[in-house]
Amino acid sequence: MDFESYWAAVDDELAVVPARAVLESVAERSTAESVSYTVRLTSSGPYRVFGHLSIPSGPGPFPALLMTPRYGSVNHVPHPNDRSRYVVFGVMHRGQRLADESFAAAYPGLLTLGIDEPASYIYRGIVADCLRAAEFLFGLAEVDPARVAVSGDDLALLTAARRPGFGAVRLSELLFYRAMEARLRSSLYPLEELNDHLRAGAVEEQVLKTLSFFDPVRHASAVSAPTLVAADDADWFAPLIEALPASEVYQVTHLDGTDNDALDAWLADRFGVPPMSRFVRP
Repeated sequence: MDFESYWAAVDDELAVVPARAVLESVAERSTAESVSYTVRLTSSGPYRVFGHLSIPSGPGPFPALLMTPRYGSVNHVPHPNDRSRYVVFGVMHRGQRLADESFAAAYPGLLTLGIDEPASYIYRGIVADCLRAAEFLFGLAEVDPARVAVSGDDLALLTAARRPGFGAVRLSELLFYRAMEARLRSSLYPLEELNDHLRAGAVEEQVLKTLSFFDPVRHASAVSAPTLVAADDADWFAPLIEALPASEVYQVTHLDGTDNDALDAWLADRFGVPPMSRFVRP
């Protein structure tokens, strides 16, 4: 199966599965500034995924932010700063906490689950979960469709590539980018899972073939929105930056306040909302 047919099949599977969204308000997280909900959606499989949704108080429509899930068992409730300015939806993919009723992901282990064959790779379904989340967010009446952003790792880029309409993309901590090279530069997890899998007898060519379908460079040309790539080594990310039609680079400082404020301000400026710091300044 080639690249285009692989991803077209994911879209086809989603198209015949109703989302069957169920929202429940969460009083303890709702404030004068926003109302919070839990969300259940059906993705491909079918598989029931989970999300935290928050809608600002007052007249809309509002700018919106989709937060794709990080690598790990738990994803947190969106920050109050985001909830007061955006319709913000943070999704948990299959296997993560609150979306693990029929499948609980193992950490370490998820990165290589089913990786020996592209069709069986767990991330095929995980990307579908993010695409379903994007469809849900764009469909909300409170959302201004001209001001919808997606933020996260490779999943954010793949989502923006497969679901046109995003007005901004914010990328950090990419996992699939040059993964087979990156695994040789460090022994840290989760990339060390690739080394563990190969040491256990997996065939490198098969792993490489599967990862090629998730290579963000191959998806980049389909991302039309302005894209901010947060990177501490611009040279390493040069192929991706060049492949993105409208990219900027933010040089990561690893100073939490500095980096968070810069990434926040970049998106706030584009969507016409005030920047907000998560840190108290002396």
